Amino acid sequence: MNEWRPLLTTYAYNITGSLEEARDIVQDAFLKFIPVDSDRIEDKKNYLIRTVINLAINAKKRQQKTISEYPGPWLPEPVATERADAGIVQEEVLSYSLMVLLEKLNVKQRAVFILKEAFDYDHEEIAAVLDISTDNSRKLLSRAKEQLHKGEKITKHPVPADFVNKYLTVIQLGDAKQLEQFLHDEITLISDGGGKAVATTRPLLGMHRVTTFLQGVYNKTYRVLRAEVRQINHEPAILYYHGDQLVTCMVLSIENDRVEHFYFMRNPDKLRLLQK
Repeated sequence: MNEWRPLLTTYAYNITGSLEEARDIVQDAFLKFIPVDSDRIEDKKNYLIRTVINLAINAKKRQQKTISEYPGPWLPEPVATERADAGIVQEEVLSYSLMVLLEKLNVKQRAVFILKEAFDYDHEEIAAVLDISTDNSRKLLSRAKEQLHKGEKITKHPVPADFVNKYLTVIQLGDAKQLEQFLHDEITLISDGGGKAVATTRPLLGMHRVTTFLQGVYNKTYRVLRAEVRQINHEPAILYYHGDQLVTCMVLSIENDRVEHFYFMRNPDKLRLLQK
């Protein structure tokens, strides 16, 4: 069963947005499986997948109460997708921008969307996993897509290899006009400090507000920090270190060679696994 752990963890992570919680869910599923008469289960892998998905749905429902009381914007826990030791199936991890969009959905809509669009389940399979009718599965998917609008893309277009390095050069030069060339007109910036690190308490919208913030925070804080370019949830990111301590993970969601969204993860609890 252990060979299925990375895939099961990926299912749970895509639903909950927390890798640490996903690992706990998978372990719980294994413990629940032990007393079961496994000889009577024809497909043990699908049995475990079903168990993990339903445990993840319940965990997400509990998590939503925490999110409603969260100090400022809540963002998913970032996952490094270029490393082989993360205990997940990297290619099955959803993009970070899509993970953020999925927070608009209720838990059942999210589960149906992920199973259908990311894991290519048909509606009969989804109905069996979630214990719903096939018609209900179709309706949940339709409502999910309506909520997500244009944001339901599973895959992102490849980003030019030198894009982030060019961005770093421009932000270092402090040229606002050049910086604007890297950003969409309707750029947004969201920051998650979890009440434990300084962060914007509301999303920033629009070219002027975002460029002003980026230049200000860079000159005040990030200019003296060590920057490392990484891949987070299949999207380019800049990790900023104070000495050996990771203090910020900045994910850049890029479409058509321009940044649509910046996501600043500053909550130290959610950075812990990236630090390792």
